[in-house]
Amino acid sequence: MKIETLPAEFEPARPILSRIEEAGFEAYFVGGCVRDTILNLPIHDIDIATSAYPAEIKQIFSRTVDTGIEHGTVMILDHGTGYETTTFRTESGYQDFRRPDSVTFVRSLKEDLQRRDFTINALALKEDGTVVDLFDGLGDLKRHLIKAVGDPAERFHEDALRMMRAARFAAKLGFQIEPGTLAGMSQNAALLEKIAVERIQVEFEKLLLGKAVQNGLATMLDTKLYLHCPGLKEGGQGLQYLAQQPLTLNNATQAWGALAICLGLDKNQLRPFLKGWKLSNGLITAVSRGVPLVEKLTTKTAGASDLYQAGQQAVADAVVIANSLGGQVDPQAVQAAYQALPIKESGELALNGGDLIKAGVKPGPAMGKALTTLTKQVVEGQLANDYQTLLKAAGELLKA
Repeated sequence: MKIETLPAEFEPARPILSRIEEAGFEAYFVGGCVRDTILNLPIHDIDIATSAYPAEIKQIFSRTVDTGIEHGTVMILDHGTGYETTTFRTESGYQDFRRPDSVTFVRSLKEDLQRRDFTINALALKEDGTVVDLFDGLGDLKRHLIKAVGDPAERFHEDALRMMRAARFAAKLGFQIEPGTLAGMSQNAALLEKIAVERIQVEFEKLLLGKAVQNGLATMLDTKLYLHCPGLKEGGQGLQYLAQQPLTLNNATQAWGALAICLGLDKNQLRPFLKGWKLSNGLITAVSRGVPLVEKLTTKTAGASDLYQAGQQAVADAVVIANSLGGQVDPQAVQAAYQALPIKESGELALNGGDLIKAGVKPGPAMGKALTTLTKQVVEGQLANDYQTLLKAAGELLKA
């Protein structure tokens, strides 16, 4: 197969391949960029593999940086944009089920590609657009199959995260997983516990945002991978329910929010669950704001205070989550209700603590409670957001 016109993303890197070839070595684009080019999907990273050893790359190009020299990776800076090139290599001895104990540089493209995870990722692309397919990756792309290169058990013992990657690709591409590879995942699912939560989280989040998320979730359920993920051991029914919904999730907040709702997590369980996945504090806060609003939007019981407490972004996320879980929420109506709020954040209240102190009020819990009450009354339209009106109301509250 030959791709006559390569996507524009490859153009700045093509001279690098040409220079390496002119020096007498092989060089190819490899991995996801080749797969996504064939599938007409957006290209994110350009990876280059070569038969030239790191020292030889440095002789060919005058400006390089050793970004991963022990694994054969050198960044070439000669063409403005930095491109990493990695020498063909073999790996052995995966004691931690993640990283090789030893790396050996080789001249053979086949030896390099056969250590990769799946056949659809073991494709190489020459500078002239010729696709090199040594493991029938093109056939598996046509068949919409995710298949391990060689023995699935060997691939998963080399890096147990590959099992999550298989589930993620099933969700991203809408592909099925080849039976032998699926069996290998089931047999080795427990190895996932050897992998850092942060690495699993990245793959799982991408899975939840895939166009065919149902495929990915079904894979996790069928192989029992979910049993080895934080907080999901008792969540099989919740995952099954999530897999049956018409999901159209657009960001991480929506993904984790929808998952939390399907798992039936209450307000006391939500933050510990999200922390168990090592999510950022910002993301945890965003999810925690949106989740309580989803049920109220679905049942048409969301009031002005609910919208105010959530904030604009959480309101928008909650609408998407609600409709992704089968709700019938009108986004425009909810947005109009939010925009109609008298104030949208505490700083917009016409009276603040400094004003009360000037009026003779002593700082303390009572003053804070009064301001909270005034804010709620303004949001719900019970008081005008007017300085004199609020000052008078504050005095009455503090006397009570």
